[in-house]
Formats: sequence, C-alpha cells, structure tokens
Amino acid sequence: MHRLLEGEKVDYQGTYYTADKARLYSPPVSTVPIWMAAGGRKSAAFAGAHADGLITSVKNPADTLERIIGPFREASRGRDEAPLTIMATRWCVLAGDEDEAWEALASMRGLRAPGRLQAVDPMTLRVRADDLDQQEVLGKYTLVDGVEALIETYQPLVEGIGADYVSIQVASTQPEKTIEMLGKEVLPELRRLSV
Repeated sequence: MHRLLEGEKVDYQGTYYTADKARLYSPPVSTVPIWMAAGGRKSAAFAGAHADGLITSVKNPADTLERIIGPFREASRGRDEAPLTIMATRWCVLAGDEDEAWEALASMRGLRAPGRLQAVDPMTLRVRADDLDQQEVLGKYTLVDGVEALIETYQPLVEGIGADYVSIQVASTQPEKTIEMLGKEVLPELRRLSV
C-alpha cells in the first residue's frame, strides 16, 4: 500500500492476493497514513512494524495493553517515521436495566449471530440473533447507566492506553438524547483528562 500511494508500479505475488503492474495513476499529493486494525499479538506487532497507526477495540483495558498495545509499541521501536497513532474504541450500551439494553442492541445483535459471515439475508441474522442467549450477548458489551459510567468506561482509553483518538460507540434506545449527552457532558470531560 505504501508503494502504491507513493506512485510506484507494483508487482506482488502473495498468499492472499496478487498485484500485476498495479499503479495509482493519480496518487495523493501528500502522505496518506495507513492504520491497521489489530485484535491479537501478531497483528498488533505487524501494525507496529509496518503501519502508521493502530485501531483496536477494547473490552478489558489491561488485557488490551498487554496483548495489543505492548506488542504494537515494541514492534515500532527504532522506526524512523513520524510517531505512530493509536485509535481505540469500546462498545457499550446505555440502559437502565438488562431489558432496555437488549432492546437497545436490537439492530446490532446480528453481529453476534452464528454464521454471520456466511449469511446473505439480514433477516436470517435477525432471526438467529433473537434466538441468542441474552446474558451471553450482553456480556460482550460494557453496560452503563449514565454520564459518570460513560466517562469511567472511556477514561482508561485516554489515560491508561494513551489513545490519540477514542471512538465512542454507544447503543441506546434514545440515540438523539445520547448524542446530546455525549457532546455536552462526556466529551468535554474526556478532553480534559487527555491534557
């Protein structure tokens, strides 16, 4: 990718893809950073050695520091390029109880359904998702009940992980109200913590 973005003509024979005289005839006029998503040690180390930044999803901050951030930073040592970027995200559900949380996840439950990568029809995923064990699905998310809990959920990404960018992903039964609350109360506090 770096070579293509620099305007080179690229021949490549790999395990997963082949490029035969590939070229961008209108390459970007400035450097385009390439960020790589990583979910384990190997991909994090590869990102540290070859990418300009890391994207990772955080369930347990301490685990992410050990399995993702550590290998990423270790592999990036000694590189001459500009400092690498870390973007971290964390999925959570804003709800007063588990029933409301289940309702808030209605449109996203298919992401946890078995066979989701092979299914073609979204309705198939919806049916499978509705049959999933509620406790198992909810256990994959951080459940929060208000502003303070949201701040506590994202604070480790800012302070502990040291993410340059934090992506806030919140499911809610009242998305407009949630967005307003995030803008007025959560983001200002997270910005304050990042200084």
